[in-house]
Formats: sequence, structure tokens, C-alpha cells
Amino acid sequence: MSDKIKVIITDDHALFRQGVKAALSFRPDIEFLGEAENGMQLLNMLKFLQPDVILLDIQMPIMDGIATLPEVKKVLPNVKVIMLTMHNEITLITKLMSIGANSYLTKDSESDVIYDAIKTCYENEFFFNEFTNRAMLSELRTQTAAPVKSDENAELSDKELQVLKLMCDEKSTKEIADIVEISPRTVEAIRDRLKIKTGAKSTAGLILYAVKHGLIEA
Repeated sequence: MSDKIKVIITDDHALFRQGVKAALSFRPDIEFLGEAENGMQLLNMLKFLQPDVILLDIQMPIMDGIATLPEVKKVLPNVKVIMLTMHNEITLITKLMSIGANSYLTKDSESDVIYDAIKTCYENEFFFNEFTNRAMLSELRTQTAAPVKSDENAELSDKELQVLKLMCDEKSTKEIADIVEISPRTVEAIRDRLKIKTGAKSTAGLILYAVKHGLIEA
């Protein structure tokens, strides 16, 4: 069994795709499965390939990254998707994280940062940086200012709280399972139950819930 992280890059600029591949080619734990020019081409590729991580450009012709992201998650729910863009827009980052993005990078990021994002998302689901942190804190302020919904006062069991705190510590599903002494499948079930109880639509939403309710520090 290969221990390499299988990656697909989707961007309409061939030069950028080649640049990223060249910059990461010396990393022994990265394997590029292929590249796509737009979202439609990527979705066709996913009929035959199963990447661990997808680098997905936001602005592309035919089918852009915003339209592609939820479709990718329908096909491969557990794939990690890192959004690429030329712009740093807080509201856009919040939207992307809420519909399944695992990180958000500007296209002028250093190759070391792209590598760290790929590896961290693969191992711990999310890669947080100044862009994602600012977006999440902005969303937190918005939620705090808004009227409290009934699902935000969810009654969580001790085990659910323990799993939620470990998620906030960026522990992987396997690490949480080992610490709590339950199976990875049970961790996933608890995570799904937490989403239902809190009304969160994503893991990022669960982290926002934990911060807002004082379970962890912002």
C-alpha cells in the first residue's frame, strides 16, 4: 500500500499547474495523479481516480471552483479540497469552508506552504492560516451578534465534548479514536451527531460553535 498523498490539481492556467507540480516533485510523499483545466474535467476524472487531496482554483471557465466543490464532496465525501485564488476575500472563505473546503490559499503562496497545506489537510482535515482564521473569527463575531438559535444550546455528552475539543486541537480521526479509546467509525458517528445537535454544517462550523460557547479559546 502506497503511503504517498495522491493529489490532483485543477486550474485553467497550464503554467501554474506545471509550476506547482515542479515545485513539489522532490517531495517523496506526494504523488500527482493528474491535472484538470476546469471543474467539469475534474469531475470526469473522479470517475476513475481517487485522490486524497485536490487543489482547486476558484476562477475557471466552464465550471468554476465554487460550483465544483459541493459536487466533488458528493462524489468523494472524504477528499480534502484546498481552494486556490488570487484574492483574499473573507466572506468567500467563510462560504467555501461552510460547503466543504479544507483550506484556502492564495496562488502566490510559497511551495513550502502549499506542501504544508496538503500534508496537514491529509492528516488533520484542515490547514488553518491567516486567511481562514480571520474569516472564521469574522463569522464568529457575526454569529455572536445574531440572535441565539435553539440548536446553539445543544446538550452534549461528556464523550461528545471530548471529541469536539480534540477536533479543535486539529487531531485526526485516528488520533481521536486512540485518545478516546473508540473506533474511527465511532468518531465519525459522533462528529455527525455533533453537527445535528449544534446545527453546524461542517467541521469548521463545529469549531466556531466550540469557540462561541467557551469550550476552547478563540
